[in-house]
Amino acid sequence: MSDQAGEEATSLFHQSSVTNQTTCGQVDRSADLFFMMVHGLVFLVGLPLNGFIVTFYFCRAQQKTSSSITIYLKNLVAADFLVCLCLPIRVAKYASSSVTLHLVNCNVARAVLLLNIYASIMFMGYIAANRYLKVVQPLGTHILLTVRAAHIISTATWVFLLATMSAFVVLSFQTQKPFTSVLETCEYSHTGQFSLVMKIIYSCANVMFLSVLASLVFFYYSTSRRVALVQQRLAASSCFTKLARTRRNMLVLVSVFCFCFVPYHLVHLPKEFLCSSGKFLYNVKEVTIIMSVLNVCLDPLIYFILCKRFRTQFGLLGK
Repeated sequence: MSDQAGEEATSLFHQSSVTNQTTCGQVDRSADLFFMMVHGLVFLVGLPLNGFIVTFYFCRAQQKTSSSITIYLKNLVAADFLVCLCLPIRVAKYASSSVTLHLVNCNVARAVLLLNIYASIMFMGYIAANRYLKVVQPLGTHILLTVRAAHIISTATWVFLLATMSAFVVLSFQTQKPFTSVLETCEYSHTGQFSLVMKIIYSCANVMFLSVLASLVFFYYSTSRRVALVQQRLAASSCFTKLARTRRNMLVLVSVFCFCFVPYHLVHLPKEFLCSSGKFLYNVKEVTIIMSVLNVCLDPLIYFILCKRFRTQFGLLGK
């Protein structure tokens, strides 16, 4: 009698675990129409805007790069433009019930989107560091302010991110399980080995993000202190004017960075280690992704305030 009760208890526990895992891997996609429309709007605004900026930086601007900041701005433009190209796949994912499209989104499009989001994070960090070094060494003698150093750092960043993305895509296809429904999340369509690797990757990505965020805050705080000190001595000097402008530029950079990427990382890391079921958590995650891709519409503000030649060209076009 006791053996039978034990077997029934074990069976009930197993069924409960399976049910919980199935529920944990399912999402309520009732708000997908809204997400589709927002992503579509970001695409319609971001693509022509970034297309114009790409044309300026790579076609209309002088072929010879004159400064390291221009190198980082060009790479940030490239990352934003590639994010724009990823958005139609996300729009189609929300609009379609195709399992094949869901498979492509989970294994390829998601990796490409994350690649370019983290490229934007890294290059925004490089831009902030470049402006801070310009404050510390206004004559531009620091080795990291040279064009050669900017080229090396940018190339190394893309090689690292592309290698990580390639490994992600290969492992994703190797560990892919058959989809039973388009309501099944990408995380629960792979084996446990892939989930473990993804936890490691996302943990490292969050460490990188927090490092960039801490650097941005430090650069802005240090620049603000220098402005305050100069203001006490030489309030009307050209040195104070340049420092105040640098502080303003740094504030814009930090504000755009925090708005676009902080919510995403606050939500995404816990989601990787906890069950992602439930309408609320799914919707919150999708909203933070929208905030991240809004970066492609906000970054032109950074280009405008940091690049004098861009402001001049924009003014001429506006006449």
